[in-house]
Order: sequence, then C-alpha cells, then structure tokens
Amino acid sequence: MSENNEYRRGLQALYGKSLMLHDTALFHPVLKFFFIDACAHLDYTLGLMSYNYASPKNIMSMEYLRWRVDEEKKGDRPLFRGFVNWLKANHPDRFERLPAVWRAVYDDEDPAGYRSFRLVLDPDSTTALPLGFFTLAINELFDNEFLKSLYEETGSLARFFEEYRAGHTA
Repeated sequence: MSENNEYRRGLQALYGKSLMLHDTALFHPVLKFFFIDACAHLDYTLGLMSYNYASPKNIMSMEYLRWRVDEEKKGDRPLFRGFVNWLKANHPDRFERLPAVWRAVYDDEDPAGYRSFRLVLDPDSTTALPLGFFTLAINELFDNEFLKSLYEETGSLARFFEEYRAGHTA
C-alpha cells in the first residue's frame, strides 16, 4: 500500500472504529448480518483502491464475500431488501436515517449495488468513489444512535423489521 494513497485513510477510519460499547450478540440477527456485510463491502472496495488486487488482504475479503452470497439467502435475510423499500414507502423519515450504503444498495429505485463485491453507486461511471463517501458511510454505520437501533429487544430499527417481517412471512 502506498504511503500517500488517500484511500488508506478510509481503511484507517474503518479499522479505527470500535464496537466495544455494544454487545453485537444482542443485535437483531438480520440487521447484524447486513451491518457486517456493509462493513465488509466497504473494506473490500477501499482495499482494492489501496492494495494490489491479488494482495492477501483482498483475497481474504473476496473469500468472505463469496461465502456471504449464500448466507444472504438464509432465514429472514431475504426480507432485508423489501424491508428497506417498505421503510422508504411507509416510514420515509426512518428510511432517510438509514446508512447511505443501505439506502443506496437496497433501494430498488437506486442503481447502486455491489458489482464483483465492490460498492458501485453509479454503474455507468468509471470514476472512483471519492474518499469523502467512504468517510460518511463509515461514520453512519458506526453512529451510536444507529447502532442502538440494531438491538433485537429494544432497537427501533429492529422493531420496524419485526413489524415488516410479521406482515411478509407466512
């Protein structure tokens, strides 16, 4: 990794975050999966911009991301995309408080997504995502109020997910 690579600061920002004040075992399991998943995609995208494609770091990240493709299909996880779009339609104020990564990737009207595990906001653009986007995305994911909303028993986002799940499963 080049010492002067600006994306290195993004990786440092991500790796400098801590969940020490939170018990992730108490997070809603579906929300926890997509929280970790968003972090992994940010890590992989930043890693590609900071390290050689074939670096051990990027290869290990790719292996995790390949594994998660099947994991996303288990249990209530397939409901997540619908949940994000339900929030947008029924609770737009709560949708707007979701992390930018979740709003972009899972909103059916947004072209953003994961392409070859990289986060891509505009599939027609060949311009790299600016470092500022990563800084914003990381800060939103680790915002204390957002993290508190993920708790299965007491989190507001967890309660919304359960409300959505109740109406969308047999």
